[in-house]
Amino acid sequence: MTTKPEAQPASEPARKAAHTHYSEMQGATRFPIKLPMSVKSSSGQSYCETENISANGVFFQMESDIPLGSTVNFTIELPAAVLGTETDVQVACRGRVVRSADEGQSKGIGVVIDEYRFDRR
Repeated sequence: MTTKPEAQPASEPARKAAHTHYSEMQGATRFPIKLPMSVKSSSGQSYCETENISANGVFFQMESDIPLGSTVNFTIELPAAVLGTETDVQVACRGRVVRSADEGQSKGIGVVIDEYRFDRR
């Protein structure tokens, strides 16, 4: 797997575009599923779990914040046992942060998925 650029802070127009897209994304059916994931941001790499996934994006919690409109790279792990396959599958994604909210001691991060690819281990 190739190294991907870290998250970059977004400009004001990018933040406004992210908010607009977030409003559109709200209508997608969300599936409450917890899957392991890793997220690369400007503060480094973090490991967490998905809270829910839709056709457009993913919501997860992590300790550090990622600014609205930032581009992020993340990988979601799909376990072989869940898929009924011989090996785990990783979904490598690139997306934009469209939601960032305090969730107790962590940050709730909503990301719209702009591109993805499946990688078998």
